[in-house]
Amino acid sequence: MSPLDISLADLIARLDEELFDADELARISEARLRAQTLSDLGDQLIDHYVSKAKRTGASWTEIGDAIGVSKQAAQQRHKPAAFDRFTNLNRHSIVLAQEAARTHKHDFIGTEHILLGLLGEPQGLAYEVLMAKTESEQRIRGAIAEAMPPAGQKALRGHIPFRPECKEAIEQAHRASADLGHDWVGTEHTLLGLIRAEESPAAQILRNLGFTSDELHETVKTEIAKRLAVRDKE
Repeated sequence: MSPLDISLADLIARLDEELFDADELARISEARLRAQTLSDLGDQLIDHYVSKAKRTGASWTEIGDAIGVSKQAAQQRHKPAAFDRFTNLNRHSIVLAQEAARTHKHDFIGTEHILLGLLGEPQGLAYEVLMAKTESEQRIRGAIAEAMPPAGQKALRGHIPFRPECKEAIEQAHRASADLGHDWVGTEHTLLGLIRAEESPAAQILRNLGFTSDELHETVKTEIAKRLAVRDKE
């Protein structure tokens, strides 16, 4: 029995059907993106069962043996994923960032796309903080549009990679959460991460709108304290 219900012939047929009018070079590019997506899904599949094994008491040595690597390699490979502690609202903002990149036909996800994603999640604290300072969603969108690179020629399918400064902003979001003593990473932490990635386009946009890293940190700290106080009274 085949370990998968999909074959190479299936993958080729589907790509040819969806890109029926594309040349072979375009199909190579799309095949590369889909291969990356399949690789990512494979890693997530392994991570799922590694997590389950850890919860049932398996050691890293045993997990490494099952994967075929050393204990140290297993631990390094399966360190917590970047979005594990992200709230549902924050994960949705990342999905919106990906769609923003696709809409603009960009072959990357940048901090400017993430800022757009935060604007697309009005239930998030980041949106409230942005609105309280600027009083205009359109003003923010206009600032992002001015900083946005020109649109590409064709929308990408499949995996769209993060730019290095985007990865830095996500790391800074985790640090912002830790600095505030939180065990979650919300849209507010992502907003802090964007301005802390000082050389990123989003940080420049936020500074131009009048935000500073220190002020933003204090605002987020205060607003979360208010929310927690209200929750404790309920």
